[in-house]
Amino acid sequence: MSRKGQSRPFRRSIPGLASLPRPVYGRVESLPNRALTYRHSHPWVQLSYAIAGVLEVHTDAGRFIAPPQRAVWVPAGLPHRVSSAPRTEMRSLYIDCSAVDWAPLGCRVLQVSPLLRELISAFSVLPVEYAEDGSDGRLVQVLLDQLRAAPEVDLMLPLPVDERLQDLCRRLQERPERQETLAQWSDRLGVSEKTLSRLFLRDTGLSFRAWRQRLRLLGALTPLERGERVTDVALACGYDSTSAFIAAFRQQFGCTPSEFFRP
Repeated sequence: MSRKGQSRPFRRSIPGLASLPRPVYGRVESLPNRALTYRHSHPWVQLSYAIAGVLEVHTDAGRFIAPPQRAVWVPAGLPHRVSSAPRTEMRSLYIDCSAVDWAPLGCRVLQVSPLLRELISAFSVLPVEYAEDGSDGRLVQVLLDQLRAAPEVDLMLPLPVDERLQDLCRRLQERPERQETLAQWSDRLGVSEKTLSRLFLRDTGLSFRAWRQRLRLLGALTPLERGERVTDVALACGYDSTSAFIAAFRQQFGCTPSEFFRP
């Protein structure tokens, strides 16, 4: 315990591997608190998948969010850090680049099908140095085939490069319920509303309103996954009513909150 009587923050360890023992290497982790790794990169691909809880991968380009049934694909060499909701059950795959030469560049969130979920689960109990020319090796090949076929899902919050927008976005991420308009932010930052609107589109590909809505809805995934009431989550995110929140959620994700977390 700290001197203030609070638990010390949990710092997730990163495997110190000089090389992978096999083309695919796996880790199973139970994270009791909010896990936060320091900024780092790997010479191999990383797939982070939570069977419970919500994972986030942070890069310079944005925040990539993976609730259950989704996973974050992090390409080799990309600086990133990982955070998670409390009590997250996590599976990590580290994959040699030569085994996934088909993979596009860039970080992305993938949909995890029931078959892919079971393959990851089965792989997690294999020995580290599994036999590549036997049934274990064939399971790994099927796993890689399913990863190649996994569809990408839009669970990413793009972050700007303009310093003025970075300050604005940081403040909104700290308090997503803030209600200031773009005109009010433009006055505060000393730029015209038109300029601020143009910068948002240039740096994030989204309007200010769309970016703030995505921030709020992505932030709602963790409390919703914990089972908090939709009404409480809606109000905490800055929505005036549950119906407005559900309508925005459906517009963003194509389903209701309860449907989103259905296995």
